Amino acid sequence: MPRLIVRKIRYSCFFFSLFLCPRSLGTMRGYLDASQAGYITTPGYPLEYPPHQNCHFDFIPLLTQRKYKLCNIAPAPIISSGPSLHIKFVSDYAHQGAGFSLRYEIYKTGFDCSRNFTSPTGLIESPGFPDKYPHNLECSFIIVVPPSMDVTLSFLTFDLENDPLPGSEGDCKYDWLEVWDGLPEVMGPLIGRYCGTRVPPEIQSSTGILSLAFHTDMAVAKDGFSARYNMTHKEVSETFHCSNPFGLESGKITDDQITASSSFYDEHWLPRQARLNCNDNAWTPNEDSNREYIQVDLHVLKVLTGIATQGAISKETQKSYYVTTFKLEVSTNGEDWMIYRHGKNHKVFHANTDPTEVVLNRIPQPVLARFVRLRPQTWKNGIALRFELYGCQITGKTCPCSELQGMMSGLLPDSQISASSMRDLHGSMGRLGSWPVAPGGSPTPRSPLPGRNGFRQVDLGVPKTVRGIITQGARGLEGSNSAENRAFVRKYKLAHSLNGKDWAQITDSKTGLAKIFEGNSHYDTPEVRRFDEIVAQFVRVFPERWSPAGIGMRMEVLGCDLPGRTNNHAVYSGVERILIEVFILSVGKDFVNTAFTFLPDNYSISINKLHNVHMSR
Repeated sequence: MPRLIVRKIRYSCFFFSLFLCPRSLGTMRGYLDASQAGYITTPGYPLEYPPHQNCHFDFIPLLTQRKYKLCNIAPAPIISSGPSLHIKFVSDYAHQGAGFSLRYEIYKTGFDCSRNFTSPTGLIESPGFPDKYPHNLECSFIIVVPPSMDVTLSFLTFDLENDPLPGSEGDCKYDWLEVWDGLPEVMGPLIGRYCGTRVPPEIQSSTGILSLAFHTDMAVAKDGFSARYNMTHKEVSETFHCSNPFGLESGKITDDQITASSSFYDEHWLPRQARLNCNDNAWTPNEDSNREYIQVDLHVLKVLTGIATQGAISKETQKSYYVTTFKLEVSTNGEDWMIYRHGKNHKVFHANTDPTEVVLNRIPQPVLARFVRLRPQTWKNGIALRFELYGCQITGKTCPCSELQGMMSGLLPDSQISASSMRDLHGSMGRLGSWPVAPGGSPTPRSPLPGRNGFRQVDLGVPKTVRGIITQGARGLEGSNSAENRAFVRKYKLAHSLNGKDWAQITDSKTGLAKIFEGNSHYDTPEVRRFDEIVAQFVRVFPERWSPAGIGMRMEVLGCDLPGRTNNHAVYSGVERILIEVFILSVGKDFVNTAFTFLPDNYSISINKLHNVHMSR
């Protein structure tokens, strides 16, 4: 398991988590090979460091949970609790000293329990299975799926240390298995964290990568888990329609994925009973009110195209209950919600006129969502609801050559994602579905020239066939609940290039002018825009109109490899070379340094010496 050591220090104020400052103004990119020992120093060391510094340095994917605040006295050696360390150096407007210099090194501890899987089928087991797993493990199992294929993960057995406190305050704090739709921690969305003996549901990836992160503590050990994955070819059918049931009626959606604002007190009307054609009542809230809702977590982003609803006849009283109208709310992260609109107004869907009939409502403009809420507005006798959701995956059968190209999963490294400017919103280099996010800077609305509004650029690594993009807005670090920090792009233009120098715009077939694409109307809800296929390695998005909060954009590119060409992405896990990619972003007078690393789980970061630290107070 990775560790980090800090040995000698002199200075002013220094914080561990660990942090570091840029050496120059503006935007800078560089690479640090951390497989060899190295040094970190304050700006200008050994001369006085500048005032007003707020500097960061991360060894990730995991942050040590211990925190140290150090001023003037060099500490004893510090060892990280995992394969990461976060450093923050802060200086004020007053006196400055010579700063600090520290030495770090990475060394291997324990055994390597991480693996990558690329075979069409395979078995993933906890270390030592079927015997009890060892203590203090940090294992990563990454399934990399070839283009035009899907992967499904099914658990055969599952027995991890249970968390005795259910709910948000006690959600698997000791031993756990996390499943990520993409690379873990840094990029892809978290599907779920699991512990105890309840077998996780069948899981599918929408990004081409499925990652399992297995953590154990130093106490109780159980028998572990065994899971089988299977890759299947995506089939493209000319007659296919995006109207598959998502699995409420069939049970493919598990009880844990269905939650509600409340349930009737007698426990005969629970969220799990809200499945279409369920023969045991339905879901009913504790109070008949339009503040109540029922919610489904689809685990991954999907295209929602329809909703079927039913009421119910009480098995206890034989009385009829049904919902006559409802509103739809969608979210990509379970925190930021959008009420579905038709035009400028909230869409009110007309539902049932009796308790048993199934009424299907088509979504006029299909939406991308992971979380779906139904909020009853009117009802007969009381709220009772059974329902099914319909739609399809983002890619695959719905449209050929529409694979996600790696922004969301993390396959595209940050070195291939750039922007004309950045501002200090949550940072994941503007990847679709990632949270926090890093949208582009806010230009002045009066800039009249093409390209003066800034751009976001993606380098796909090699020329590919590109057929569309997905865009999403963002929200900021401070005051994130206010409208001033909810940014999105309303309209944009697209350009493409094979070499990053010679650019061509996507044009409107009717006018021959640069096509203006409709963007987002909400900062969380993604929008898909397709176009005639192009061959490109570089794609640029130029904002034309944006929200009052400014420009905020997350994105994903849709396309496929050129015929006869396959782009094999490298996924680092359990390898000897450790590459830390550093981005230094100018944010007004402050500077943020973010480092991304694929660090093997059986390596550690060791800061051996933190010395010559002079910081005055």
